[in-house]
Amino acid sequence: MKDRIQLIRQYLKRKLATRLSVWIVLLTALIFLAALGFLFAQSRKTVRQEAISRATQTLESTVLRVTDILDRVIVATDNTAWLIPRHLNAPDSMFVYSARILQNNPFLNGCSISFEPYYFPDRGRWFSAYSNNEGEEIRTIQEGNDEYEYFYMDWYQLCKLLGEPCWTEPYTDFNPKGIYSSEIIASYCKPILDNSDRYIGTISVDVSLNWLAETISAVKPYPNSYSILIGAGGTYFVHPDSTKLFYQTIFTETLETPDPKRTALGHAMQNGEEGMRQLTVEGKDCYVFYKPLGTTGWSVAIVCPESDIFSGYNRLRRSVLAIVLIGLLLMLLAIRRIIGRELTPLQQLAGQAKTIASGDFESHLPDDGRTDEIGQLSNSFTEMQHSLVRYIDELKATTAQKAAFESELKVASDIQMGMVPRIFPAFPKRTDIDLYASMTPAKEVGGDLYDFFEQNEQLYFCVGDVSGKGVPASLFMAVTRNLFRIIAQQGKSPVEIGEQINTFLVQDNDQGMFVTMFIGKIDLTTGRFDFCNCGHNPPLLDGKFMDLKYTNLPLGMWDCDKFDGETIENIRGHQLLVYTDGLNEAENPAHEILGNEKLLALMEGAEKLSAEDVIHMLQQAVEKYRDGAAPNDDLTLLCLRLLEK
Repeated sequence: MKDRIQLIRQYLKRKLATRLSVWIVLLTALIFLAALGFLFAQSRKTVRQEAISRATQTLESTVLRVTDILDRVIVATDNTAWLIPRHLNAPDSMFVYSARILQNNPFLNGCSISFEPYYFPDRGRWFSAYSNNEGEEIRTIQEGNDEYEYFYMDWYQLCKLLGEPCWTEPYTDFNPKGIYSSEIIASYCKPILDNSDRYIGTISVDVSLNWLAETISAVKPYPNSYSILIGAGGTYFVHPDSTKLFYQTIFTETLETPDPKRTALGHAMQNGEEGMRQLTVEGKDCYVFYKPLGTTGWSVAIVCPESDIFSGYNRLRRSVLAIVLIGLLLMLLAIRRIIGRELTPLQQLAGQAKTIASGDFESHLPDDGRTDEIGQLSNSFTEMQHSLVRYIDELKATTAQKAAFESELKVASDIQMGMVPRIFPAFPKRTDIDLYASMTPAKEVGGDLYDFFEQNEQLYFCVGDVSGKGVPASLFMAVTRNLFRIIAQQGKSPVEIGEQINTFLVQDNDQGMFVTMFIGKIDLTTGRFDFCNCGHNPPLLDGKFMDLKYTNLPLGMWDCDKFDGETIENIRGHQLLVYTDGLNEAENPAHEILGNEKLLALMEGAEKLSAEDVIHMLQQAVEKYRDGAAPNDDLTLLCLRLLEK
């Protein structure tokens, strides 16, 4: 899988047209999904509200229909109940009243007008005028007997105990012959009072619960929805699962698996509340709409599976998503084709660029006459090609010139290095001189210089640093070195050498260049050391900076009639180090200089080393401190010790 993803990524990186097409389609898909997401959310909300309204109206209509029937039962009972106390002297009239109620209300199942035991002494213990609607005829009989003592039945005792009319819970019908039938009925019972408001009996009107169940079960706002009816105790009177009728309550299933939502629904229906709740019924998410059924204490509910409510919405959503998906796929193919066609000139330019990159600068670029951005790019590419050809020609000429110049600089460097002594030991026939020097230009040629020679038991030497770098400094250095050699060979003192070099350099110095220089002369017979410092760094004597009394101006700045010099009577046995500022001002990559303190630390104990070892040690220290940074100045070192003969 990872290999496939990697291949897809590599393909997309190589194909601009495909990459652009994918990005356009992805952006379009995001916009569509955002719009559709909002639309579906609003649609779902609308469908939900419509479902609630639809189910609520259906439930309202059903309850009204059933309540209307039940109210008619109450009205029929009340219309007859007021006549009974007026005809207590004619017990047989009760059979007429009982039958008349059924005749006037064919939907009723039966009617009983029952009295207390021995209320009519001549009629015995029982007197109950019962009429039964058998469809084609109405039969009226005396209901009480030894096998059916009616005054112990719920329909008789309930209103007697309550002292007011009421509905009984549904029960199995019992015929006068003492046989229970399959008919489930509910009775509206009303107490019979005599003229003294004393309870004397009950009038009970029966309604078939089968008819009620059919009326309620017929309510189906959705294909898989169904209705239930529970009594005041929560017992199922109507339910699509007949095994639950009269044997289970709405709370039965919560005994094994607690369900707070189902329990709350049951209590709400028992309390006569109405509303809507969402809960899971038999593993399905459902909306349950419930409402009390008149004054019966019963409650009816419609259970609507969520899948039914949103079935049309879900089908529409799947269809829209499928259409969008197919549309995006077709869009991807169309955009890929269009972009691929539009990018064909770019592909040709890429091929020509590859040809030019291979070295064929004369390759002809096609001109398709386009004036859009691609045409402008093609024209710019053509101009770039012509400019590149010109640039390469100029580069070849410049490279040739640079090579010639570098060759000349190499020759100049060799000439410059040839002007300073480079053979050591410098005086192989003398054992009393330990001298070593080096010069490392920062560029091909530099502005530092050193020189020394021995003449008539006198050792002349100098170290100088010309202002600036490069070729101008190297030319100024060559002139200065030659002046030093010419004047010193005349046996002049260091002060005189400095004065005469300065006088010469000041003349025609339009560039304002100058040179700092330390000039020294040692009498090899006595060890006397005469020197003149012309603006140069103070040398180190035995690892310590010399305490100079006089520091003259650098040579070449302006006319100066007199220079001052100093003398050390005997320098024999002492180590002298003369250097340029390329040593103590060497920079690391952070542009921090080496400094005088680190220089003194390097020279600790160096007086025991030979002149050559001192020079090599300092060169290595500078290289290490630079840590790869380019040299910022020329570096010239001269170390000298006059030994005992």
